[in-house]
Amino acid sequence: MKMRSFDGSIAIFSLAALAACSRTTTGVSTAIPHLQKQGTATQLIVDGKPFLVLAGELRGNSATDLAYWKKVVWPRIVAQAKLNTVLVAVSWAQIEPQEGKFDFSALDGVIRDAHSHNLRLVLLWFASWKNGLSSYPPDWVKRDFERFPRAQVAGGKSIELLSPFSDANRDADARAFAALTRHLKAVDGQQHTVIMIQVENELGMHGDSRDRSPAANQAYAGQVPKELMDYLQQHKDTLIPEFRQVWEAAGFKTSGTWEEVFGRSTATDEIFMGWNFARYVGRVAEAGKAEYPIPLYLNAFTDGFAKANQPVHASGSPMPDLMDVWRAGAPRIDVFGVDAYGEFVVPYAKYNRSGNPLFVPESRGGPEGAARALYAFGRHDAIGFSSSGIDGPMSPDSDLMSSYDLIAQLAPLIAEHQGKGTMSAVLLRGPNDPPQKIPVGNYTLEVAFLGPRVIPWEPPPPGTQPPSAAIFIAAGPDEYYVAGNGVRVTFSPNTPGPPLAGLATIEEGTFVNGRWVSGRRLAGDDTGQGDYLDLRNQRLAGDPDRGIQRVTLYRYR
Repeated sequence: MKMRSFDGSIAIFSLAALAACSRTTTGVSTAIPHLQKQGTATQLIVDGKPFLVLAGELRGNSATDLAYWKKVVWPRIVAQAKLNTVLVAVSWAQIEPQEGKFDFSALDGVIRDAHSHNLRLVLLWFASWKNGLSSYPPDWVKRDFERFPRAQVAGGKSIELLSPFSDANRDADARAFAALTRHLKAVDGQQHTVIMIQVENELGMHGDSRDRSPAANQAYAGQVPKELMDYLQQHKDTLIPEFRQVWEAAGFKTSGTWEEVFGRSTATDEIFMGWNFARYVGRVAEAGKAEYPIPLYLNAFTDGFAKANQPVHASGSPMPDLMDVWRAGAPRIDVFGVDAYGEFVVPYAKYNRSGNPLFVPESRGGPEGAARALYAFGRHDAIGFSSSGIDGPMSPDSDLMSSYDLIAQLAPLIAEHQGKGTMSAVLLRGPNDPPQKIPVGNYTLEVAFLGPRVIPWEPPPPGTQPPSAAIFIAAGPDEYYVAGNGVRVTFSPNTPGPPLAGLATIEEGTFVNGRWVSGRRLAGDDTGQGDYLDLRNQRLAGDPDRGIQRVTLYRYR
C-alpha cells in the first residue's frame, strides 16, 4: 500500500483543463476525497488510498495575494519538503466583495500553484466567524447591521459577532459557501488538490455565556427543540459523559425549557449556544455539500465546559463536551478538530472518542511539534496534523520535517494498522517522566526516556532536552517497526508461551517507495547485550534525523 504523490514533472495546465482530466488520461481516481472506517479508526481517502495529512498553516493567513505567495510564501513552504498539505484561508470578503458577485481568481491561483508543487490543500472558510469574532464577512454584511444583526452581551451591548439567531446571517453565509464548493467542483473535482474544508474558525460566544439579543432571549425561554431531545433519547447510553452528566443532574427530562432540561448554569448556556451555532453551521455545511460533498471539519480552541468561578471562553464552540449537541445540529460536519498549542495529551484523547477521528489543524512546531505529530498518528490514529507559522522567518522547521519524514516513510504501515490495535505511541516530556507500559501485538513494551549518549571526549549535550516520542507497529507476531527518538524499549510477552523475550535482530533502515531497505545491524553494546533497543535523541547528539528500526523477537524460558 503506497501513498500517491503528484508527478513533479507535470506542466501547469489551466484549471479548466485540470478539471477535465479523467482516470483514463491521468490514472487518478475520480472519487472525491472522503472518509471511511477501518476497525476503530476513520481514514481520509484521497484518490482511492488512505492519506495522512502532514500539513502546515501560514502565519499570516488573513488574505491571499498571489504575488506575495510567489515571492515569499511558496519558497518557504517548498523548502519544508516533507509537507504534503497546506492549510489556506478563503475569506468570504475576498470572494464575494459585492453581494452575489464572486471572484475566485486568488483561490484558482493557489490551487494551480499547489498542484505544480505537488501539494494538497485544506481550505479554511473564514466567513461568519474567525477566532470568535466576525471580521471576515464582506463590507456589505458588516455595514447593514439591521439586516445582519450582531450578538449582544448583558446590558444590551452589541459586539462584533454575527448572531447565530439570524436567518439572514446564516443564509448569506450558506449561499457564499455553496458558491465556493460549486466552483471547487468545477475546477478541482477531478484533480483533488483540495482534500478537506474547515467551516468557519474557532467560533464561539465571547464576552458572555450566551447571546442576550431579543431573538436569543426568546429562544432561550422557549422549549428545547424536538430534534435535540430526540437525539438525546436515541443516544442516551452513548452520550459524551460530561454532557450526559449535565442532563442527568437535571433529571433526564425529555421536554421543557433549556433550564428545565439542563438546569440553571453556565453549562446550560453553553449547550444552548452550541445548539444554535450548530444549526447555523449545519445549514452552511448542507448548502456546501449539496454542491460538492467533500469532507468538512470544525476546529475549536476550548477543552470543555467552563469550571466553577472561571470565565466562559468561546461559549458554544464545538468542544468535546458538546460533540453530541453539534452532531445533532450539524450532521453534515464530518470531523471535530482540536487546536492544541498548550496541553495536548488530554485534548487529543477527548477529541478521539465517540467515533470522532483525531485531526489537529493547529499546533506547535519545533521539537515539541515533532513529538506531538508522532504521538497523534501512533496513539490516536490521526488523519492529520498541522503546525502553524510554516511561512515564518524560522522556516524550514527541521525538527517537524524530520518527524514528517518518518511518518511519510511509515505511511503505508500506519494506514494498514490504523484501528486494529497493532500500533501505538509514547510521549515522554523529560527524564522525570516514569516509563510507560503499552501493549502492542503479542508483547508489552516498557518505554523509558533516554537522553543523548555522553561521549567522554566530546562536549556535553545542551542542558534542555526536548520531549521524546516514538511510534510502534507490530508488523507480525514477533516483528516490530519502531520510529522516533529519545526512548529505550524493552519487550515482555503478553500471550501464553515462554515468559521471556529476546531480541533476535535489530536493524536500522528506511522505507523507499514502500519497501524496507536495511541499514546497520545492531547488537552488543548498542542493545545492552540484547536486553533493550535504543532510539537515541539524535538531535542532541548532533544529527537532526530521527530513525526507524526493525526488530524481531524470540521467546524462551
